[in-house]
Amino acid sequence: MSDPVLYVIATPIGNLGDLSERAIRVLSQVDLIAAEDTRHSGRLMAHFNIKVPMISVHDHNESQRIELILKHLAQGHSIALVSDAGTPLISDPGYILVRSVREAGYQVSPVPGCCAFIAALSASGLPSDRFMFYGFLPAKRASRLRTLNQWADETSTLIFYESTHRILDSLEDMIAVFGASREAVVARELTKTFETIKLDSLASLLTWMQQDSNQQKGEFVVIVRGAPPRIDEEELDKKTLDILALLATELPPKKAAALTSAISGANKKRLYQYLLDK
Repeated sequence: MSDPVLYVIATPIGNLGDLSERAIRVLSQVDLIAAEDTRHSGRLMAHFNIKVPMISVHDHNESQRIELILKHLAQGHSIALVSDAGTPLISDPGYILVRSVREAGYQVSPVPGCCAFIAALSASGLPSDRFMFYGFLPAKRASRLRTLNQWADETSTLIFYESTHRILDSLEDMIAVFGASREAVVARELTKTFETIKLDSLASLLTWMQQDSNQQKGEFVVIVRGAPPRIDEEELDKKTLDILALLATELPPKKAAALTSAISGANKKRLYQYLLDK
């Protein structure tokens, strides 16, 4: 008998063709499938003719299921953990279970695949070298604004999940915090029939969605370009700043920055950003 393993298996977020061959094989060979919603996952298993017993593990019973799952592992059984869609634990239950299984000394092995925010980021056209994933924003506006304000100066790309009922409200709050011109992407219904990925300013995205009720339906990933890096006055010497300030009284910021750069040798983009920040 092989050693028992808890497999954390990513499932499709829409297109069933995205379930990997390895995931199908593991799901077919485990002794038990722990699913966020057995009815939802049951349809997926039926599609692939997977006939393995299932139990539910969701937000409301995760702690209570740990003892049962540890008992199965102690008996040498391997278990697959799946969520309704995408990678388990990513804005979904499972953390408490995985932590408990590890602390009990059993192996936890990922079977990677779909993840909505990674899929959206890869097709967004926004910087992907550094990003911050938050998940679902708070439902109440005051809490949502407080959360967004904590990220106001973050230079990394920001990624959020949002629901049909709050997408317009969240975009309005993002405009209030990040500014109407901040570049962003709304990715909707990824891998499904009505998949939409639109890149524009936050203000334009809000207007576009307000004018088309169909674009307000579905599951959303909202990706926001990070804030431009702030230039500290201490990074620029006083002589350079004096030249920049003098030229800025007579010239537009871009021209003032370019001419100051030619005179002092300072970076033109840093000078221009300094003027914008001021």
